[in-house]
Amino acid sequence: MGTRGPVPNRSDDLSRDRDANRGDKAPITKGKSRPARVPEADPDWHPIARLLWDATLESGQADFYESSDYAFLYSICDDVSYYKTMGKRSGQMLASIYSAMENLLVTEGARRRVRVELQDEVEEEAEVVDMDARRRALGLVV
Repeated sequence: MGTRGPVPNRSDDLSRDRDANRGDKAPITKGKSRPARVPEADPDWHPIARLLWDATLESGQADFYESSDYAFLYSICDDVSYYKTMGKRSGQMLASIYSAMENLLVTEGARRRVRVELQDEVEEEAEVVDMDARRRALGLVV
């Protein structure tokens, strides 16, 4: 059974091997990651549920998703669609939806809590050219 508190780091992220097995913790069991299957969005979803689906697939945290995460996201979007079409909306259901979205690291705050940072693509730095030296090499400056 799990413990309370923040989700622990992966064993690969720890500085020393013994940190993963400290105290009375059970040894870590590792499995093999497989290519994720992304299901098709339901065409009958509410537009906001479809927006959430599309935005999540385009976002950087999806790099970490497995097939089970996509299935969970599908279920959340289905719930969002149902919630948005309800006549009288439930605050408890909305809280559950937001909690589920946090588990998939949909928001910046959720990612920060588990120490995941998404970075912009960094363009290669341009080489600095000494124009005076270039002009001298071309014989343009005496």
